[in-house]
Amino acid sequence: MPADDKWKANMEKVACMKAFPGLLRSWDQLIGKTVEVVLPLKSKTGSTALICSDGSFLVAAPLSAEPYELGEALQAGRQYLQPKHAEAYAGYDRLVKKDRDAQRTARLENILGAIQNNVEQIPELKDRLAQLVKEWK
Repeated sequence: MPADDKWKANMEKVACMKAFPGLLRSWDQLIGKTVEVVLPLKSKTGSTALICSDGSFLVAAPLSAEPYELGEALQAGRQYLQPKHAEAYAGYDRLVKKDRDAQRTARLENILGAIQNNVEQIPELKDRLAQLVKEWK
């Protein structure tokens, strides 16, 4: 059947592509290699082919890291990146502190707001807060 022949031919082609010499399957395999060419692919995902000078290659997904991933990368790579980007790290560290301080202030305001919004409905809240203040002194 022609449909079966087409399916078999496609499966053989896919097996050949997956076993193609030089195909790198993880980022670790790229260590020590020299990327010679970066080729954008026409795929719907926007992937890129990285071609190395030794004939190896890697298909890379588009770079669209989430902010939490970028922050983790900046922390994990600090010892390698900071010597080359000291000024950027100084600015980043200032913004991290600013964000942490703003988060602390927002939490404080939320707690105080919750107390103020509930003190009339829960009269024992005042007594409990007074007890806590005495315990912390």
